[in-house]
Amino acid sequence: MDPRRAETGKNSDQIQSGHVYHLALDIGGSLAKLVYFTKNDEHIVGSEKKKSPVKASGISNSSRNSPVLNGRLNFKKFETSKINDCLEFINSMKLHLGGCQQPESPGSQTITIKATGGGAYKYADLFKEKFGISLDKEDEMDCLVAGANFLLETIHQEAFTYMGNQKQFVWIDKNDLYPYLLVNIGSGVGMIKVEGDGKFERVSGTSIGGGTFWGLGKLLTKCKSFDELLDLSYRGNNRAVDMLVGDIYGGMDYSKIGLSSTTIASSFGRAISENKERDDYKPEDIARSLLRMISNNIGQISYLTALRFGLKRIFFGGFFIRRHPFTMDTLSVAVNFWSKGEAKAMFLQHEGFLGAVGAFMSSDKHGLKELLANQKVERPPSKLSFSLDQTQVPQQDGELNGDESIECSVYGA
Repeated sequence: MDPRRAETGKNSDQIQSGHVYHLALDIGGSLAKLVYFTKNDEHIVGSEKKKSPVKASGISNSSRNSPVLNGRLNFKKFETSKINDCLEFINSMKLHLGGCQQPESPGSQTITIKATGGGAYKYADLFKEKFGISLDKEDEMDCLVAGANFLLETIHQEAFTYMGNQKQFVWIDKNDLYPYLLVNIGSGVGMIKVEGDGKFERVSGTSIGGGTFWGLGKLLTKCKSFDELLDLSYRGNNRAVDMLVGDIYGGMDYSKIGLSSTTIASSFGRAISENKERDDYKPEDIARSLLRMISNNIGQISYLTALRFGLKRIFFGGFFIRRHPFTMDTLSVAVNFWSKGEAKAMFLQHEGFLGAVGAFMSSDKHGLKELLANQKVERPPSKLSFSLDQTQVPQQDGELNGDESIECSVYGA
């Protein structure tokens, strides 16, 4: 099922007839992320059905008595400040009916939805009041790591590098994945050393993250949304705001320590040496300088953290990135510069949905990882319904981490 069609209401009859099977949430400080599975009835595989296309692909159902469902794992996001928009979407799609029924008291049942993030606590009463459902809360970091591990181990072309306008997918050997550093850039930044399934440690972090970019950007420009600010930054020139090495050395490089004349010596530093007011600077230049300052800082801290633990692999996730070319390039250049080319920054196709995927997988009965691992024997583990081109023009919200899905199979309840 194509979630873009579902948003227009064209598939409302299908949704109401049970095509939405499961929903999981990750409600963070800035964004609420949804992962939900949709199926087609004709793809249900059970003992009473005729030969299954899933079994024909080599998937065995012998370890479980549940049917195998073919369909799509869908991804959707909303600003947490507009949580009511998220609730309206859930209601219009009847996603809350895809929860798990569990006994709450003798003779009664309640529908529960797997959820993670601080919003799972903050908005628990709201979901109860709106839909009569309970949020079954999962640990945020557990879900984040579980989601990242699952995607890196099973999804074809999940990881890629991006530098100098060149995007290159990275083949991941699941037997040689660990250890790695997971840098999750949300409102703040968490850095996690991952050594295996369930084996991880938060080793560093910084409060200067996506919330900083959006908060300062909102104060310094007239942008009304994160994506508007990101788009504005693409059109800007940070050299109009930042002090460069060349500004200090009369246009010359500082070659002795490897700094080119275009290296930023001081973010926003030009403002102190010019007789100008804030209104004299273009909003797009301010946004560009702000994005570069934060991205450079995260890239540097990430490499130093990786160096501390001897980690060569650094994966960046979180919705701060938004697959924005300039953001990815800045992070990559920072890691490359400080490591002298020994380490590479890698990015994830589903960068902002790691926690939501982990929450989805916490419902063990779905067996998503087991099924996709079995599929890998006969064919690629999944097929992404989207691709990322190499243009530097940032995609708009409807095309960027909003309406995407993975073709997959899960076990039914």
